[in-house]
Amino acid sequence: MRTPVITRTMTLARRPASSLLLATLLFVSSACTQPRTSFEFEFVATWNGEVVQCGSYPTQISDLRFYVSDVVITDTAGREHGLELTADDWQQEKVALIDLENGGGACRNGTKEIHSVLSGTSTATEVTGVRFTVGVPFEQNHANPLLAAAPLDDAAMHWHWRSGYKFLRAGVEAADDSFWIHLGSTSCEGTVQNIRGCNSPNRVTVNLPEFSPGADRIEVRLSELFRGIKLDDSERSDCSSGPAEANCAAPFAALGLAFGDGSVTPQTVFGTLR
Repeated sequence: MRTPVITRTMTLARRPASSLLLATLLFVSSACTQPRTSFEFEFVATWNGEVVQCGSYPTQISDLRFYVSDVVITDTAGREHGLELTADDWQQEKVALIDLENGGGACRNGTKEIHSVLSGTSTATEVTGVRFTVGVPFEQNHANPLLAAAPLDDAAMHWHWRSGYKFLRAGVEAADDSFWIHLGSTSCEGTVQNIRGCNSPNRVTVNLPEFSPGADRIEVRLSELFRGIKLDDSERSDCSSGPAEANCAAPFAALGLAFGDGSVTPQTVFGTLR
């Protein structure tokens, strides 16, 4: 009589393999997740090198708000890293609203709240330079503003009749004279949520190759933005980014944007203040 063979299922023998697989996956996952460092970039407005505010004299801000997007920082090895913005009432992951007016003085159309510091995290550990765009990315610029989250829900920053946002609102007053500019995409084809393109996107690229957060600030040189504007002729004037507005020529040149004859020069409005 043959002795029956008893077959046993070795379930316990499989567990070490499963545990090993799980440990391997966790190791690979942790190895692929790079640590992130927090950074802050402070903006400040100046006139001929002097810091100015809404109540500064003889030249004072009457408005200064602008959107910043596509922020890229450079590390000590020259590598580029994206900056993921910290989400709050002023910032989304890729877009932030910088507001340097406080509603006082000549800033009668502004708000009391300010937001002068851009904050976010990056895989870089040190920063030697920063690049960003003044403007809103195309897809968000032409989306429905009524459904937008902060900071794209600010009605004062939307250009309803141009189906997009005002990338920049800036103005100054001096004695009995003043000038302001509203910058945004123009000559766009289509309607809200269905814009096919814009002949004049008017987004400003700012590159500051030598910049150290904490030690340096990003300077908004209003004297450069309005250098070609007469602020002593007692004639209040403005620029709404229209192709027929002669007053736009000088500010657009300072921002490095094509206007009129289509020529472009490097922007001189944004710089590093040490």
